[in-house]
Amino acid sequence: MGSSRWMRRGFIYLLIIAAVVIVFFTFSNGFGGAKDIPFTGSGNSVVTMAKEGQIRSIEVKGESLKVETTNGTELKSRIGKGTDITEVFRQEGIRDVDITFKGSGGLSLGLLLNFLPLIFFGALIIFMMRQAQGSSNQTLSFGRSKAKMILTNRPPVSFADVAGADEAKAELQEVVEFLQNPERFLALGARIPRGVLLVGPPGTGKTLLARAVAGEAAVPFFPISGSEFVEMFVGVGAARVRDLFDQARRNAPCIVFVDEIDAVGRHRGAGLGGGHDEREQTLNQILVEMDGFETSTNIIILAATNRPDILDPALLRPGRFDRRVVLDLPEVRGREAILKVHTQGKPLAPNLKLDVIAKLTPGFSGADLANLVNEGALLAARRNKKLIGPSELDEAIDRVIAGPERKSRVISDREKAITAYHEAGHALVAWTLPNADKVHKISIVARGDMGGYTRLLPPEDRHLWTKAQFEDMLATALGGRVSEELVFNEITTGASNDLETATRIALKMVKQYGMSTSLGPRTLGRRQELIFLGREIHEERDYSDKVAEEIDQEVQSLIGGAHDKANSILEKNRERLSEIAEYLIKNESVEGEELEALFDGRKLPEPAAPEPAVQEAPAQPTPAIEPSPSPHLASQQDDRPISDSGAVSGT
Repeated sequence: MGSSRWMRRGFIYLLIIAAVVIVFFTFSNGFGGAKDIPFTGSGNSVVTMAKEGQIRSIEVKGESLKVETTNGTELKSRIGKGTDITEVFRQEGIRDVDITFKGSGGLSLGLLLNFLPLIFFGALIIFMMRQAQGSSNQTLSFGRSKAKMILTNRPPVSFADVAGADEAKAELQEVVEFLQNPERFLALGARIPRGVLLVGPPGTGKTLLARAVAGEAAVPFFPISGSEFVEMFVGVGAARVRDLFDQARRNAPCIVFVDEIDAVGRHRGAGLGGGHDEREQTLNQILVEMDGFETSTNIIILAATNRPDILDPALLRPGRFDRRVVLDLPEVRGREAILKVHTQGKPLAPNLKLDVIAKLTPGFSGADLANLVNEGALLAARRNKKLIGPSELDEAIDRVIAGPERKSRVISDREKAITAYHEAGHALVAWTLPNADKVHKISIVARGDMGGYTRLLPPEDRHLWTKAQFEDMLATALGGRVSEELVFNEITTGASNDLETATRIALKMVKQYGMSTSLGPRTLGRRQELIFLGREIHEERDYSDKVAEEIDQEVQSLIGGAHDKANSILEKNRERLSEIAEYLIKNESVEGEELEALFDGRKLPEPAAPEPAVQEAPAQPTPAIEPSPSPHLASQQDDRPISDSGAVSGT
């Protein structure tokens, strides 16, 4: 197909080149450069010069004359059609001129010259028609859909390749069964959902699950991005939607997958442009195609987004996207299953336990776990190892959470000591309080933007939080600042992230969770947030100035109480604080048996190997990235009470 198209275009180009060559040789045939004079006339003409004996010879070629004078000059002239030059010279009494005839080639050149414009414009029209028929010319085919049909007898992706989303796979299995055996459902009068919307945070496998549905059903699959519908020309998006659904109808039953549908499905009338801008016209066309007058088409629409809050209500109503499948962050069993999928075919050390890694990576999405395994493989290769071991994956967890180590960063001994006491303060307070998360690792090696960090692992995956847990979390967050005050009698900028975390937790306790003793069980302020992104856009204030003052006082009371609690713990354990900090100054990081020995006051074991090993986690699953404290806000990542890394950062 491609070679024949190239041959057709090559033929057109050849015609154009030939026309140019003919023009060139026509205007420069043999007489180029000579002066042109008339054949007859009273002035300087061929007949007059011949009478005066100034012409030696004349060469006749059709209607063109090549004249040579007696002094060697070459001239050119033309005679009228049907004129006999010998008869004219005989009547004028001219005899001493040598006349020769060279044939009638000039006639054919004249004909070609006359037809040259027709040949040129004909070739140009044929070239434009060929280009308009081809799909590669974006200028003449911008109304065509960019979705390409995918059909294969051997599905590249199946449900076996998707782990950690059992409920979502069960929902979509019904779609697969309908595509494979629609008669069983139609016999009972059932109607399969016209559209299925995949909703979830980034990296949870929405696109992968859509590919698995197409692979399991073994039907034509039309993938396209929502942004590919929108162009600068009005009406192009709607034309592409029509073309896409026309292709789908010709290949029904089939699946149309629209990724990032929020690019074209935003709420209408929410911005400038009214209802006549290009994006809204495209959305209107999608609404009509999904549920218009034609209801007998056997097309299933899959769409994915992490912004369902901004989609138009008409797009989400029953009859269009009437089924919503939510893909949330995987639980511990789901993380273990995902790790098994991504470690297939990779050389793993015998002592590597994926269930332990799953317990150490709560809050990780499927994409995070895939990146974790890849980082572990890269570290093993960098260390010239043949197998991926626990130490590589443990280091990879820190790299995914906080970034690579920055050991080349030069800091003074005083800053190193401040960082060590800061992190030791966090860890000692968390270790002492009964409702705080357990300490897994302390490090003063800079990673990313953090000068040091304390990794905390809760004993289980949480969906509900208590007031006592929040209060202990506030004290843990302020432990680093209190430690600096006790030891150095000074305040540094290293606690800025801790203060921000503590303030955010206290505000949520008072305004969102009703955990204030003075204000009582009520929410304060109506918030507008981006679901799954956890970013607050705007808060509508629904309380008075007096209540706002009480909120400030309550927040100050919570933070002040947490500060006093941390100060009391560190003053009682001042010697233990110094031991942990001195160990960190010497060894830069501590975990496992050494960490437990430091907190329990036991004799430290022999120095560990240079590379840290993964330690057994507690019996229950433990998240490093906290879920939301409210079951209704479990997908809003900004509601996590501590930092996304699951670690209380130091400096």
